[in-house]
Amino acid sequence: MTHRLTHHTSGDADAPEPDPYDNRRQVLYWRLLARLFDPEEQASLESASLAVVEDIGLPTALLDPGASVDSVVQRHPELAAEFDGLMAPAPDEDGERDRAAEVRRAALASKVLLNVFAARPGTVTAEQLAHWQSDADWLERALGCRPGELRGGRGGTHRRGAGGGVSPTGTGIGGPAPDLSRLIPAIGPELGSIEGDLVKRMHLREVLADPQLASRLTPSMSLIEQLLRDKNNLSGVALANAKALIRRYVDEVTEVLRTQVEKATVGELDRSVPPKRVFRNLDLDRTIWKNLTNWSPEEERLYVDRLYYRHTSRKTTPQRLIVVVDQSGSMVDSMVNCTILASIFAGLPKVDVHLIAYDTQALDLTPWAHDPFETLLRTKLGGGTDGTVAMRLAQPKIAEPRNTVVVWISDFYEWSHQELFDSMAAVHRSGAKFIPVGSVTSSGRGSVNPWFRERFKDLGTPVISGHIKKLVHELKTFLT
Repeated sequence: MTHRLTHHTSGDADAPEPDPYDNRRQVLYWRLLARLFDPEEQASLESASLAVVEDIGLPTALLDPGASVDSVVQRHPELAAEFDGLMAPAPDEDGERDRAAEVRRAALASKVLLNVFAARPGTVTAEQLAHWQSDADWLERALGCRPGELRGGRGGTHRRGAGGGVSPTGTGIGGPAPDLSRLIPAIGPELGSIEGDLVKRMHLREVLADPQLASRLTPSMSLIEQLLRDKNNLSGVALANAKALIRRYVDEVTEVLRTQVEKATVGELDRSVPPKRVFRNLDLDRTIWKNLTNWSPEEERLYVDRLYYRHTSRKTTPQRLIVVVDQSGSMVDSMVNCTILASIFAGLPKVDVHLIAYDTQALDLTPWAHDPFETLLRTKLGGGTDGTVAMRLAQPKIAEPRNTVVVWISDFYEWSHQELFDSMAAVHRSGAKFIPVGSVTSSGRGSVNPWFRERFKDLGTPVISGHIKKLVHELKTFLT
């Protein structure tokens, strides 16, 4: 294999000279493909790749399947900057390609891709899961994202480079590299799927029962889903550790969402209400300006005919927000995100938040809407879906339709299609703002029943699907 990649046929006099740098990149990528699809080690590819890595001055630990990216970077900290933005699109530049830099990038990209996507058979330990999560963080950084962002977690929603420290145009070490940025919408769900599989193959209950092992776990959506599904089977130390992990995840995601919500949650000045005539509202500059005609040069005194005050009161019309969340098995991500989002809006002044979760039964979680942690502990994930039971709880809460917004989060795969849609249409016609949401995930992934999607579109209330920021924007528009 190596011989074929590095020499052309001697009998072909017109064949161009092979580019040694292209050959080296090919060796590294052939090794990448071989290891991804065949667990058996290819000796010739391994020896050729080792020669390439040593020749370009990179550590041979890059070829060690058992070495995490973290461990490589700890020993060679100068590589951290090269991993950041490694596979983000680079700007078009005139001039010749830096072929040596391309080989270097191929070696680094192969390392992070193999560590994340290579198969891991058998039982998974807490340490192995932690290493995979760390490697997935490095892959997200290589793609120009924040750690955790693509897996729908705590990392936020902005591309790195806007205050995150990673340039979206790559590291500048040159040339074509595996540009996976166009595949980001597919990579995020795939990472979540791999992580979910690793969590399922981990003896989670035994890990939670050991505080030392539990401390190695990093909260993620896949892990939180398993904890919520299994919480009724846990007790003692295991339950305490599970709650601590859920609390950590909730706090991290809450911080990200609160930043988005608070960017524009102040209302407009309400000039229909006269300002209070108190000293703290006195507008001294305007008062002096308006009374300058009363200045007496002889007395050096300003006579004030009228005092002017600032408008400080804002429109804070009480609003009622009713959030209805499908808690069936396919909606775990939405359940977690919307529970947290409802708690943030519940903390805003003059916003009356009600929270309902349902599968084939409905549960009014309003008393705990301000605390997403307590709310999640009371949810029961899984089961079928019957939105009519949730509607029977939601309708009596619509006391003033024009002052109410109903957010309904579901994939809308329901038992009673027509009955539920008719009741939703009635809510919309009553004057309440009805917002159907197909997915409220951090990754933007989700599916919606086409039957409902078309009818919501005809009703004039198209389904919001995609990133949670879309819902945040809709709610801020109505509530502020």
